[in-house]
Amino acid sequence: MVKRLWLFVLTLSTGWGAIAQQQIKVQFRNQYELPLESIKVFQGGSENSYTADADGFAVLSVVPGDSVTFSHPDYKPVTLPATEIKDNGKVVLHKKFTWKDLLNPMFYIIYGGLWLLLFIVFAETGLFAGFFLPGDSLLFVAGIYSHELITKGLGVSLGSDFLHLLVLTILVSIAGILGNFVGYWFGAKSGPFLFKRKDTALFKKKHLYAAKEFYDKHGGTAIVFARFLPIIRTFAPIIAGIVGMDKKKFSYYNFVGCIAWATSMLFAGHYLYQFFLKQLDFDLKEHLEIIVIGIIVVTTAPVLYKLFFGKRGASEKDTVQNS
Repeated sequence: MVKRLWLFVLTLSTGWGAIAQQQIKVQFRNQYELPLESIKVFQGGSENSYTADADGFAVLSVVPGDSVTFSHPDYKPVTLPATEIKDNGKVVLHKKFTWKDLLNPMFYIIYGGLWLLLFIVFAETGLFAGFFLPGDSLLFVAGIYSHELITKGLGVSLGSDFLHLLVLTILVSIAGILGNFVGYWFGAKSGPFLFKRKDTALFKKKHLYAAKEFYDKHGGTAIVFARFLPIIRTFAPIIAGIVGMDKKKFSYYNFVGCIAWATSMLFAGHYLYQFFLKQLDFDLKEHLEIIVIGIIVVTTAPVLYKLFFGKRGASEKDTVQNS
């Protein structure tokens, strides 16, 4: 009799535990909106490991009365009451900071928003320290998040994705134009000193005269195209100021270059994202590394071609003429 009663209680408690446990599907992502492939779940004194699918979804067993802790070696743990974890809901874990994050455009979008974006655009040419910042890829990603950047940054919703994108383009253009003017001003102030300076092992005045000749001949084109080239865009306005490029000429091409750069990068990000998502079911947000590598290749390939093949072509031409 006692044995039967014990088996009944055991069966009842086991059945109750099965009823109390819930199977729910949860999506795991980090703050950059990238899916997590694996996750550790700690609840009720035990820890279990789950493997998520390509979109970050995993099926968990949770008990409503427990609190659940989600962890990953590279992320900060998150603890939530089980009642707050909904079926087909999302849990966001924040990745621990590493220096590689500074190369990730989403780092600046998430933690700085609109105003940090504008400062970076300004700093790339207005400050010497800006040459390492991810200008092109940052603008491309900003085009994808133009709605969020404007509504959160300015605190208003314009009711149209196009208007958000247009306002963002105007603001970025202004920041780039002002940055170029600051770089030009700095170069103009330091130029006279450099032209009077004596040659040293590291400094040759002839390079200044060569730069001045180049800007006199191709100055406008150089200012426009430099805007699309990492590192070069940081120093182009400074050198233009050093060699005394005509201020009106610089101003005109500064406006043209900055507006063309901001418009092409932001609009490309916004509309290419929509095209790939709707037509190819390919989410560019989940493949930002492809964006960064692609933009670097597109913007630097013409320069590298000119440096390597242009010089070889010129040397071969000189050899033929000399012979």
